[in-house]
Amino acid sequence: MTTVFRPDVRYARSGDVSIAYQVVGEGPSELVLVSFLGNLVWGWEQPLYVRTYRRLASLGRLILLDKRGTGLSDRPRDLPTLETRMDDIRAVMDAAGCERAALLGPSAGGQLCALFAATYPERTTALVLHNTPLRGLGPLEFGGKESLELLREARARWGQRDFFVEQMRRIFPTFAHDPDFEDWYVTHERLAASPAAGVAFLRMLIETDIRDVLPAIRVPTLLRYHEMFAADARYAAEQIPDSERVSLKTPDLAMHADETFPDDLERFLTRPRSDSVPDRVLATVLFTDIVGSTARAAELGDSAWGNLLAALYREVRGELARFRGKEIDTAGDGLFATFDGPARAIQCARSLVDATRTLGLELRAGVHTGECELHGDKVRGIAVHTGARVASLAGPGEVLVSSTVKDLVAGSGIEFEDRGAHELKGVPGEWRLYAAR
Repeated sequence: MTTVFRPDVRYARSGDVSIAYQVVGEGPSELVLVSFLGNLVWGWEQPLYVRTYRRLASLGRLILLDKRGTGLSDRPRDLPTLETRMDDIRAVMDAAGCERAALLGPSAGGQLCALFAATYPERTTALVLHNTPLRGLGPLEFGGKESLELLREARARWGQRDFFVEQMRRIFPTFAHDPDFEDWYVTHERLAASPAAGVAFLRMLIETDIRDVLPAIRVPTLLRYHEMFAADARYAAEQIPDSERVSLKTPDLAMHADETFPDDLERFLTRPRSDSVPDRVLATVLFTDIVGSTARAAELGDSAWGNLLAALYREVRGELARFRGKEIDTAGDGLFATFDGPARAIQCARSLVDATRTLGLELRAGVHTGECELHGDKVRGIAVHTGARVASLAGPGEVLVSSTVKDLVAGSGIEFEDRGAHELKGVPGEWRLYAAR
């Protein structure tokens, strides 16, 4: 019987969720592989995967993980979002003693890696995307079926052998008639996600759009794409300042079946580059102000109004701490805060709207995600102006968000009502806005 090497499975705590991870290899470089779906133990049963893992581990220390809700990681009751999964990556890196790493994102795993690289450039040395769709799932797994049709089919067939075999033959055509590989693949997918988790995961990916995030990626980026993803690759290369493209000709779409992947990665990672401190970062900005504040202040008088504002800001700071927001400015009766995730910003805004009502006040709020310039404790840039303009259009008690925010909170359970297209004063282009419910 052949002995298969399997690195020990460890667990990192991310909030109240345990995230399974493995560490393979040694060396000065740190690599974090974020797969589409997977199972840490079963991956080591497949020679293709073992070959890839060992080759990557020869370049540095390789960290593998199962995303929350998949594989060996916890399956929390709450729906996972991109930002909670970013928290999971950070938790795994911390547990593994990894300060900075190159992120490897095959397929839809690259969407999460791209968002992480833009949000936490100080923890990202490089970004590698392999056949990563920029919007939704793209054609990789399911042949470009309509979203609703895909979800209906997944709900009815996830876990069935023929469903996974159809996927396998699109992704691994070279192995289309290999019964051993087919058996391994079907089992791998079943161990990766339950039917309910698989459908929830697909729904989140279908609703995700990372195109607006790309200009905020300020780390060296390698884009590896087959022809069917050529349009995405060209767009990504135009938007990401320090990026390069590699056109792939192999019949198999999966990273693990591509023997050239480790060589491309080694060349890319050893390319001379500066190691500058990031002065730009992807952030979510929240602006709020009190509706009718001037009239209310005149009604109450300076002393009573001052006491009311003090009570309001006690509530504000408590909610900011709860949702990991950072207070930037609270001049007058307004709030300007930043968050490292849009869902948390929306949840904080909704909580603030409710809290201020108990004080007899009505609040309006605006949320936007974009690239911000860092100036000490301050943030500046067009994203800040955009967030302020969005807030100015919100009605009493309303949390208004940009389309960028809506595209990044897929899976959060937050619902939106379309408020139409608007021109924002001083901000180029037309913006579609949504009220968060």
